[in-house]
Amino acid sequence: MAQPLKIWFDPEGDFLEVTFSEAPGYMRETADDAILERVDAEGHVIGFSILQVSQLAKNKPITAQLGAGR
Repeated sequence: MAQPLKIWFDPEGDFLEVTFSEAPGYMRETADDAILERVDAEGHVIGFSILQVSQLAKNKPITAQLGAGR
């Protein structure tokens, strides 16, 4: 059974978080300083966060491969 996707935005902190799973995990850096991936103990991506998300509207879109090369 699929778990619900959870999206949380903090306008004051300019921070967006998307979670695919409620499993315990930790944040890990990606190649883009604005994106962090949330991974479980086995390294599976279970979500991601974007810092300074309001900048996406002002600049070109950011792209990232989650779980790439891990």
